[in-house]
Parts: sequence; C-alpha cells; structure tokens
Amino acid sequence: MTSAPDDIPFDRTMAAKPGEPQQVSPLVRRLVANNGGPFTFTGTCTYVVGRGDVAVIDPGPADASHVAAIMAAVAGETVRHILVTHTHRDHAPAAALLKAATGAEVIGCPKRAARAADPSLPAIDAAFDLRYCPDRVLAEGDAVEGTGWRLVAVETPGHTSDHLAFALPAEAALFSGDHVMAWSTTVVAPPDGSMRAYMASLRKLQGRGETVFWPGHGGPVRNPRAFVKALVLHRQMREAAILRRVAAGDGTVPALVASLYRDLAPSLRAAAGLSVLAHLVDLAADGQVAADGPATLRATYART
Repeated sequence: MTSAPDDIPFDRTMAAKPGEPQQVSPLVRRLVANNGGPFTFTGTCTYVVGRGDVAVIDPGPADASHVAAIMAAVAGETVRHILVTHTHRDHAPAAALLKAATGAEVIGCPKRAARAADPSLPAIDAAFDLRYCPDRVLAEGDAVEGTGWRLVAVETPGHTSDHLAFALPAEAALFSGDHVMAWSTTVVAPPDGSMRAYMASLRKLQGRGETVFWPGHGGPVRNPRAFVKALVLHRQMREAAILRRVAAGDGTVPALVASLYRDLAPSLRAAAGLSVLAHLVDLAADGQVAADGPATLRATYART
C-alpha cells in the first residue's frame, strides 16, 4: 500500500472503532483490529458472515483483545469456519486463537514454508505467519456454506503468492483481502509478490459480477469494476513511466523512486521501491529491461 495516485478514486472515509462490530450488510458484520499504521490504515478488517451459523474471515493479528471482541460479537452463535485470505501476520495469527476458543476449522490459503532471507529486501510489509496451519486448503471454486450463505474461493495471487479472495454470491460481494482496497494501492513485494500475477488477478476480477468488495483494510469498494479498471490503468502508466525513466538514465530503484514518487512520504519510500522492483522484475522477464545481475533492489537496469 504505497501512495495515493490522483488517477484512482480512493475512499479514505473509514469510520470504525477498534473492536466495535458494525453491521455493514444484511449478512456481514465487520470488526477492525487495533493495529492501524501506514500499511494497515485503520487496522485489519475481520468479517463475520451469517447469523447463528457463521464464518469469520481474516481474524487478524495475535491480539487477545481483538479475539475477545470477535467472540463477544458472535456470542450465542456457532463459528463453523475461519477463513484466511493470506498469511501475513496482520491477517492470519488470530486464526489459531479463534480456533482454540470455538473449535472451528481453519481454511483458506495454504500453509507457508519458510524462505531464506534476502538481504537486498527490507521488511516493509507484515511478516508471514509461519505458524499458520490450516485444517483445509481451498482452491479456485471451492466453497463453504452455512445457513443462508455460501462463500466461494477466488485465487488472486500477486500481493502474495498464496492470496485468496472469497465471493459471497448471496450479496454479489467479494472479500478482497489486500488484493483490492478502497483506501490505497497494494504493495507487491518480490520475491513472493509478483506484478505479473497481480495484474492477471486484477483482470480476472474485472470479468466478475460482484457489486461491492469488502477489503482487508479500509472501507468497501462500491464500484469495483471501475475501481479495478483504474488500478490496472495506473499500473500500466507506472510501467510505461519506469521504462521512460530507465531509458533516460535512472537505472537504479532509488533513482526511479525519486523520479516517480516526488511527493511520497519518507515512511513509504521503501514500499514504493518494492513496487518499482516488482515492475522491473516483470519487465526483465519480458526482455524490455536488462539488469547487471539478478533483478534486485541493488541492481542497475538499462533499456533493451
């Protein structure tokens, strides 16, 4: 989640107190975790789907007070499923706590294997929850259901390689995790994040019929087709700008960030560098740029 480009109709009007359940649609309640910050906006959004027989989507960080708030919100109800969009530590760790409290199965994205550290990549986005261990992994089209609702998995890699969204056909809604958010663009951080996969996932959502997205941070995306189109166009313009600047001699990631993000807050420059790198990795794979070694933050790039 980097900058707020003028070409995307962002909505930053989120109004929610941490831990306070809000009925945001007939089938959906939302609670926001108390973990706000530059990459999480007001905090992670946890969603409760259904009444009486419910599912919880993205239970959030390992915060006992947030889990207690979820439990209070579903008092007298049965939590049958705990769904996780991806394994970042602001989304997945509370799944184990909520399972211990309810006995519900944890399902969604796959368990993540540990990766060797890459010294060229800073820890910008939330680290992965390596303790996350689902009872069941969902693939494209797999579904879970309860009384009056059904959730269908939609594979949306890009922000992370394991990212899932969940469609709620009864309300023409999609829980979009960190793939599409109304308040900001999404960090795509190599080596796990992939700009090519992210763009393919955006185009995939353009072909779907949902009328509202409920994201992992911030308020809803109310006109998702137009919003996703704007995201695609923004990334295409960013890619074209990167190619122009590389041709003009801005051959390093810091130089490109300085040229392309002139008004960006200093706290977000490293995240912008990762998104630039994601574009460069994709452009190098297409043969449009060449690096003087592996395509990393430390490489020097030239137009081919």
